[in-house]
Amino acid sequence: MSKQDTHFFNVFSMVIGLLVAVAVGIFAFARIVGNDTQGRQIVEDAAYSRNVAQRLNPPSQEAVAGQDNSALAIKAESPAAGAAGSALAVPKNGEELFQQVCSACHGQGIAGAPKAGDKAAWGPRIAQGKATLYQHALGGFQGKAGVMPAKGGRVDLPDDLVKQAVDYMVQKAQ
Repeated sequence: MSKQDTHFFNVFSMVIGLLVAVAVGIFAFARIVGNDTQGRQIVEDAAYSRNVAQRLNPPSQEAVAGQDNSALAIKAESPAAGAAGSALAVPKNGEELFQQVCSACHGQGIAGAPKAGDKAAWGPRIAQGKATLYQHALGGFQGKAGVMPAKGGRVDLPDDLVKQAVDYMVQKAQ
C-alpha cells in the first residue's frame, strides 16, 4: 500500500469515528431532553391523566341477573358537556322515532331496507309475524338483501318505542 492510501484510510476512519461520536451525542441529548419534558407533561397535564384513565376503563359493562345493576343505568349528560357530547333526544312515539331514526334507511331504501309504505317489499316481512319484526328491529338482522342494525343504531331507545315504530311502518305498508 502506498503512503497516500494509508493517509486516506486514516483520515476516512477519523471522519467516520467523528460522525459516529456526534450521532451518539445527539441521541443522548435527545433522550435527556425527552425524559425531562415528557415526564413533566405526564405529571402536570390533568387531561392526559383523564385520557389514560378513560382508556383503562373496561369497554363495556354487563348487567347480571340477581345483582345490583344500578351503576349501569344510562345517565343523561349535562348541557355543560357541549353539543358534541350531548345525547340525542328520545322521541315521544313511534312516528317521531320513524322520522328521526328509521327514515334514514327506510325512507330511501338504503342498505336493503324496505321503503316505508312499499306494500310489495313489506308483504313477506309482515307475513312472518310481528314477533319476528320486533325481534329483527330490537336485536338487529342481516338478511340476503341488507342489514338492520339493532334498534336502528340507537341502542339507547326503549324496546316499547322501537315496537311502536315497527307498528307505524307496518301500518303504512298495509
